[in-house]
Amino acid sequence: MTRPSTHRFDAAVTGLGIVSPAGVGVPGSWERVCSGTPTATTDPALAGVPVDFSCRVPDFDADALIGRRKAWRLDRFVQLAMVAAKEALEDAGLDPATWDGTRVGVVLGSAVGGTATWEQQHRTLLDKGAEQVSGMLIPMLITNMVAGQLAIEHRALGPNLVVSTACAASATAIGTARELLRSGTCDVVITGGTEACLTPSIISGFARMGALSRRTEDPASASRPFDVERDGFVAAEGAGILVLETPEHAAARGARVRARISGYGATADGHHPTAPDPSGQGVERALRAALADAHLAPEDIDHVNAHGTSTPLNDAAEAKVLRRLFGDRPAVTSTKGVTGHALGAAGALEAVFTVLAVEQQLVPPTANMVKQDPEVELDVVTEAPRAVPVRAAVSNSFGFGGQNAVLVVTRA
Repeated sequence: MTRPSTHRFDAAVTGLGIVSPAGVGVPGSWERVCSGTPTATTDPALAGVPVDFSCRVPDFDADALIGRRKAWRLDRFVQLAMVAAKEALEDAGLDPATWDGTRVGVVLGSAVGGTATWEQQHRTLLDKGAEQVSGMLIPMLITNMVAGQLAIEHRALGPNLVVSTACAASATAIGTARELLRSGTCDVVITGGTEACLTPSIISGFARMGALSRRTEDPASASRPFDVERDGFVAAEGAGILVLETPEHAAARGARVRARISGYGATADGHHPTAPDPSGQGVERALRAALADAHLAPEDIDHVNAHGTSTPLNDAAEAKVLRRLFGDRPAVTSTKGVTGHALGAAGALEAVFTVLAVEQQLVPPTANMVKQDPEVELDVVTEAPRAVPVRAAVSNSFGFGGQNAVLVVTRA
């Protein structure tokens, strides 16, 4: 659990970038999320799999966005991050050609890495033999390579790492990035997360676990957080990148600060490999740690971007904790109703949306929440975005293994 410091540390969010099922780029993704229009659809790449739908990034042309010479050597999970990072750095007004790269870190989250490359090369091994397996298999597959590739691309020469805490990975990464700033190790950190594992083996595994929605006849309505008829999550892909800076570094260059990461809490349930602790004790400890780190009380929180996966157990456990800690006052949403669940990238997508909600004082709706589960005693925003005075918000991320990460976002 994160130990709160004597003085609050506010990491300045100066840049945002996103590649999500809601769109390539922040403006389009935010517009789609605020419209509450789901993105799930039948996925031809999953033909023959028991659950044959997903939330894919639309119209993503890696050759056009990255360049063909680079793109062919990168797994899709790295490609998505490269595009999101470029947008975030441009948004921050930072030019890697002019910065002191030794003061710039990269901390990203991902759950599984290059599964598309792995599956493709495994087929090659079986069909054509070991001599035909690509020499690029390992650098395209391994999870850490996304941070390494961003460092190469942008001359970010400080600490460089990828954390893998399942579906909490990106939030863990952002919290870790903030600690690098607080400690004085870095002036700037490129952080967030990425995932692109919509492959037959991964989706089959989730399906066999019973974790996925089975609404194959109507995929668009399948991701329905907090709805009484929810039956599982919809797998998604995407990348979200935030540029964080120390307040002093941002002020010295006159940067626009979009919001601040003011608190972080992390805990473990110690309960079960895949099921959440129904008591929610681990989640509550993470929330309380994040609030203490931000020097805030529960009544200071105006908005919660919930983990809200659309699974029966997760939503019930999370709702119980939110009710116990916050009552029914904060405006709660789960943007997974639109984007689906991007696994290791989910926390990064939702951190971007939480920053935008705080910056614009606007909470997006929870798509497909038609009839709220009576056990979810929360003020869940539905149907349309809601204008809310948001001084501070929390973004929740929880993962297999009982790993919990909570971020507190405050106004600039």
